[in-house]
Amino acid sequence: MKRSILVILIFCLAIPFSSAQLWKMRRWELSAGAGPSFFFGDVGGYSRTKNYLGFRDMSYLQTRYDINANVKYRLDRQFNLRGSMTYALFHATDERGSNENRPYEASTTIFEPAVIGEYYFVKNRAESSYLFIKRRGRFIWTLLKSLDFYGFAGIGGISYNVKGNDALVAKQALEGYPDSGFDLIIPGGVGTTLVYSPNINFGLELGGRYAFTDFLDGYTSQFSKANDVYYFLNFTLTYKLKTGPRGLPSFR
Repeated sequence: MKRSILVILIFCLAIPFSSAQLWKMRRWELSAGAGPSFFFGDVGGYSRTKNYLGFRDMSYLQTRYDINANVKYRLDRQFNLRGSMTYALFHATDERGSNENRPYEASTTIFEPAVIGEYYFVKNRAESSYLFIKRRGRFIWTLLKSLDFYGFAGIGGISYNVKGNDALVAKQALEGYPDSGFDLIIPGGVGTTLVYSPNINFGLELGGRYAFTDFLDGYTSQFSKANDVYYFLNFTLTYKLKTGPRGLPSFR
């Protein structure tokens, strides 16, 4: 009888400790995302009053898209480090805006490499459960137990190329404004992920970027008081890789 009680106690103590370490079996993650991109430069704009971070100028006609790929490494259960590469398109036009008498239009292509840290301030309960591991491939018990919420920030670069209309190209030639370049950016934002299975997460992420340049649309003016900003709203898919014996990802 005493032996049975001792076994039960050891088992009860071992499970919480082991469950807390389950995330270490899948430290490496590959993720991809896609969604709309929102750009706020000097060309275009609809609000004549104060416009915090550009949100008041969001327009369906100006919206383009972005796609990205990421490699993540879990430093611990609440912190991730990720390397990211993004391709995106921006569009800006004075047509039907607050500067219709200034007929500029710009289409911008960007590549954005970045290193980003993620902090999970709400962590799901599913991935640390042996029952969840055994239910691989089935639907999650409850939505709330399987959601993560996180904030992120980092540093990166932006390589951009601007194609302007004739009026903008003439202005660039006159003022010497660049139509391409590479500058620093600071990304930041929030996101949520749904732990669908031990191997797969689905997610939604809203991220903004502050650029250390005011020429992502190939134009600036004497009225410009800040550098350019832009946003991505991405739907994400994450695949978790098993961790090998030396801490490296395993593709088996």
